[in-house]
Amino acid sequence: MGTEIRAAAARGYARAPVAYELGRPTYPPLAIECLVRELELGPGRVVLDLGAGTGKLTALLAASGAAVLAAEPVVEMREALERNVPSANAFASTAESIGLAAASVDAVTVGQAFHWFHGDEALAEIHRVLRPGGRLGLVWNFRDETVPWVAELTQIMEPHRGDAPRAGSGAWREAFERTTLFDPLESATFRNVHRLAADGVVARVASVSFIAALPESDRAQVLAEVRELVGAEAVDLPYVTELYWTRRRAGARP
Repeated sequence: MGTEIRAAAARGYARAPVAYELGRPTYPPLAIECLVRELELGPGRVVLDLGAGTGKLTALLAASGAAVLAAEPVVEMREALERNVPSANAFASTAESIGLAAASVDAVTVGQAFHWFHGDEALAEIHRVLRPGGRLGLVWNFRDETVPWVAELTQIMEPHRGDAPRAGSGAWREAFERTTLFDPLESATFRNVHRLAADGVVARVASVSFIAALPESDRAQVLAEVRELVGAEAVDLPYVTELYWTRRRAGARP
């Protein structure tokens, strides 16, 4: 993924923190229970949330009792994160250059973001900051496009994607297939439903980086199409939550 795509994502997310908070779902309790268990989070442990955004996942990690560090490179998103999760230690960082000492955290999490990373470089850096036996967890909420109106929602957005990576393509897995730094991924899947007013569905689309980065006239047209699709009533927006976890391999070298 080129730096120009990363720059486009940053521009989009800089415009989107309010829409992100309104339109994006949290994660289902069973998924978080699994994540906390598999990453062995709790008092006395330190977890780093990479690409933390506005703190959707960070807040749930803080509830585990672990000390939480939260890395978010986009200023506007990080400011929202600091308001939403004041107990977390938020700082500016990318996944490829984290800026923490080696072997300084027990676990790393990534919510809705690993597909934006340069996978090989990010895994090497995550391996560096994890302590021996440290854990890595990844989680995504994917819209359930088997539901017809949700598939139509995607059709409205996709013509504007450009080169932005799509997590659902699975291309992010290639770095894990190449790496010798981590054990094979394990996974679990959960159902998730986000009840939204019509304005919330519009905000959900507005929070997508490549939609937020559009010229204002194009962005307005997309959001008008979304509003026409959903009408005026509240809806249930269904998701499939995919959770992945792995362990840092002992003795491995980047």
